[in-house]
Formats: sequence, C-alpha cells, structure tokens
Amino acid sequence: MTYQTPIDDINFILWQVLGAPQQLQALPALAEADDDLLRQVLTEAGKFVDDVVAPLHRSGDEVGCRFDQGQVTTPPGFRDAYQAFWQAGWPALACAPEDGGQGLPGVLEAVLYELLSAANHGWTMAPGLLHGAYECLKHHATEELKAQYLEKIATGEWLATMCLTEPHAGSDLGLARTKATPQADGSYRLSGTKIFISGGEHDLSDNIVHLVLARLPDAPPGPKGLSLFLCPKFYPDGSRSAVVCERIEEKMGLHGSATCVLRFDDATSWMVGEPGRGLNAMFVMMNAARLHVALQGIGLLDAAWQKAHAYAQERRQMRAPGRAKSSLEPSLIIEHPAMRRILDTQRAWIDGGRVLAYTTALELDMAKHHVDAPRRQQAERWCALVTPVLKSAWTAQAFNGASDCLQVFGGHGYVREWGIEQIVRDARVAMIYEGTNEIQAIDLLVRKVLPDGGIALADLLQQLCPTAPDTPADGLTMPAIAPTQMQLESQLQTQVADLSALLPPLASACAQDPELAYWVADDFLRAVALTLLTWAWTRLDHASAALPDAQQARWHAPAAALRHWVLPEFAMRLCIIKARLV
Repeated sequence: MTYQTPIDDINFILWQVLGAPQQLQALPALAEADDDLLRQVLTEAGKFVDDVVAPLHRSGDEVGCRFDQGQVTTPPGFRDAYQAFWQAGWPALACAPEDGGQGLPGVLEAVLYELLSAANHGWTMAPGLLHGAYECLKHHATEELKAQYLEKIATGEWLATMCLTEPHAGSDLGLARTKATPQADGSYRLSGTKIFISGGEHDLSDNIVHLVLARLPDAPPGPKGLSLFLCPKFYPDGSRSAVVCERIEEKMGLHGSATCVLRFDDATSWMVGEPGRGLNAMFVMMNAARLHVALQGIGLLDAAWQKAHAYAQERRQMRAPGRAKSSLEPSLIIEHPAMRRILDTQRAWIDGGRVLAYTTALELDMAKHHVDAPRRQQAERWCALVTPVLKSAWTAQAFNGASDCLQVFGGHGYVREWGIEQIVRDARVAMIYEGTNEIQAIDLLVRKVLPDGGIALADLLQQLCPTAPDTPADGLTMPAIAPTQMQLESQLQTQVADLSALLPPLASACAQDPELAYWVADDFLRAVALTLLTWAWTRLDHASAALPDAQQARWHAPAAALRHWVLPEFAMRLCIIKARLV
C-alpha cells in the first residue's frame, strides 16, 4: 500500500487538541488564516502528497539517482513532481508576501513536510532546506543578494543546499578548511571540498544555490573563523560556476536523493552576513532543519505503521490467545496481543509526537509574530528546549519503531515486496544528520539546561503540569482535566516532580565533574522526551473525551500502550542518571 494522509488525525490535533486557529488568528500578521483557509490548505496538501509524491516512493528507491560525468539525474517522475510542487506554491507557504510567499502560518508548512517525508523521504530531501535557506538570506544577505536570489528561493523555483562538513571534519565544523579569497570587486573565490551535500547536484530545478562555510585568509582556527558564502550553480548571466560534483554516495537508504561530494575550484561567491559569523547565520537554517527532521521521524513512523497495520488486518497466522479452539481458521495478525502491542506503541509515539511538533511549530509562529515581547520570549524558550528533544527522540523512534513494524510482517518484511524495509533504511539517517542525536542531547543538557542550573527547564516543566496556576490559553498550558484523565495527569505530575528534583543535584554534580554531563546527556534527553510525551497525551485524552463514543475508541489503545509499554522507561532513565551522581 502507498501512504495515505491521515487528515482526520491532523485536523483533530490542530483544532480540538491545540486550538491552532484561535491561536493564529490572535496574531495580527496571521489574522486572515481562518478555519476555512487552514482546512483548505491542509486538504489540498494531502491530495498533492497522496496523488503526486507518494506514488514515486518505491520507484525512486529502486531506480535511484544516476551520476554521469558530474551530472545527476533523479528517478523518473521526480522532476515533474517537483516542478508541479513549486509552481503550485507549496514551498512559499510561510514566506513573506513581499518575497513571493503566501504569508501563511509556519505550522502549515510543518504539517506539509511531515506528510511529504512520510510519503517519499528521498524526494522530500530536495525542498527540505528551502525554508531555512530563505530565512538565512532574508536575515543576513545584502540587499543586492536578496534581489537576485531571495524570491527564487522563497517560491522554490531554485533549490538550495547547506555545505558544511568536509572529509576530515565530520560534525566538528571548526576543522573545515575550505578557503574564501577576497576579490577586488567584493566577491570571493571558494576553494575546497564539501561532503554529504543533499541535493548538491540534480535536475529538479534550473538552478541550485549553495550556502557554504569557508575561511577567510586571516581567519582564526576553530568555528569562530568560519564565514558563510553564497555560490550558485548558475550566475545571473547564465554562466556556470566552478562547482563540480565529483560523485554521489552509495547509501544505505534515500536512493532517490543525491548525496554529493562538491569541489569548489575558485568558485566566485559572495559573503552572507558578517566575517567570522558564518555559523550564526547558518544556524537559522539548521534550527529550522532540526524541527523538520523531527517531523521526518514522525512521518516515517506513521508510514511504517500504516503498512504494518494494513498487513496485520489481512494476513492470518495461527490462533490468537483466547480464541475458541473449535475455530479452524487462523486468526488475523491484528488479533495477536504481541502485534497489537507493537502497533499501539508506535501510534502512541506518532500521536504524541504530532502534538509536540505542531505545538513547536505554533510556538515558532508566536516567536515570529506575537505582539507581546514576553510571549515571544516564552515561545523562543520552548523552541530552544524542545527542538533537540523532538529531533533526537522521534528520529530514534522512527528507526526503531519502523524496525518493530517490520516485525509484524515476519519474513515478508525483510524482502522488498512490501516496502517496509525501505522505510527502515531511509529512516536511519535522520538520527545522524542535522546534528547527531548524541549532539542534540549534549546541546540540551550542556548548553541549554546547565548554564542556568536548570531554571528555564524547571519553569517549562511546571507550565506543563496541570497543577500549575491557570494562565491564558496559549498552547502551552494544560486545560482542566476530566476525572477520566486522572491516571495520565498523576503520571505527569510525578514525572515533572521527579525531573525537577533531579535538576539541582545534577547541575551541582556536573559542575564538579566536567565529563558527567556528557555521560548522562542521552538519558536526560530521553527523560525529558517521555515527560513531554506524557503531557502531549494528557492533551489528547482531554480532547478525545469530548468526542462521540465511537470516535473515542481511536485514541484508547495507544493511550493504554503509552502507560504500559512506554512510560516505565522514565524511571529507568532517572535511575541511570542518579547512579552516576553517587
């Protein structure tokens, strides 16, 4: 089966769980994004994903990208799908109207990229960096560069890359050696080799805009010596730049996306932002990319669940426990508790992940458009703390959960016929790129929690807890909980109390032992992720309780799986951390 957009679940979370339309219409810049418009955009997005992008998923993997003498050809249908994508205005959803965009909420773009990633991860790698590149140029490029490139990037007519690492550098960008030599006309000549460049060469768009980290001749060593440069594939006069695609990588997955080695041979470029502040400018791209990678995890897990769930409702194997011995017909796989446990557990992560990712996208809208400065700061704090958690925890679950979904197929899952093995292969890279999951954990604990002794995180946790004082509805505070939701509410209170109590001794111990935070960062991030997941499900439980009885059933099984099979991990993670504090 091909992926099908779960539009009813998405609408339920945005409307009933999060009250997204009310939040957005309170922002003057987004006041025109009413219910009808939001629903229409999401419906049309689902149609495009289901009808145009999803059918190319398997063929894109089987054919893959082809490399020949510096040129890359994408799988059949990929270029036509991308041309239809940008011409329909999808890349421009959240870009400013003055730049050729539609000025719509960023949360719509977030949902769109979740759907695209679920339907065809390889194809989606191409437009996935557009919004980050747009924000980078909008905030840091000169007016001349904006005039030449910003609208093309905003509309998606031209695609973009993010050229960071090099063969010897990996995640340590401070080791990058690509040189930028100043020219008399104000331009620069780039020389060096960049690796792992998604979409570094392809035939999807007529031009590719490369954003490249490089060093000026007098730059100091390390990350503070890096500046950011723009180097297009083709210049405005139609001439081609001295950027050469040396090869594309033979990868475990994502065969529909070309991962390129690019060589810059004195390629003419222009600086974006200030000298020595290239990482600051590029972090605009990377932060946006990390939320999108989290959404990739959610989408890929949903795609795996859809395949496994459909198979479990068709395939018969043995007699399920509790079924009458007189029954001669084997049971459906879905009737076996072991398989229901797998499927319901993945759905608990999918549903809770959507609540958290959509909340984060709404908070990005708040940070960008809210008229109240303290509210913008609150939104920025949420995004800073929650984004690394989302990226790490949900990409890990995408791979591990997709592998569990493969288990539902038995031996059939290990062969290509059913398509589940492709999702497992494709999902694995999301744990690595845009900062490995270990780097995300270190970023959370070392850079964002410990510097203030955990005060900001403790405040956020208290805001999530339903026992916290009531505040105006803003997407982050729990509404009143009905008695039927008391079990999850109690769990959340316990987690918030335990995690908050851990922060002071952890901060004190880490101040004494410079290695400690790096030993326990992964466990700490998992504990935070599980607390956020519990909060998300208290929201889901509250909203689903207001549904008709027939519709409530949809949410019961994953909620039970969350309590039985997921949340017990929280205590284990805290035990691991506390054992290191002794």
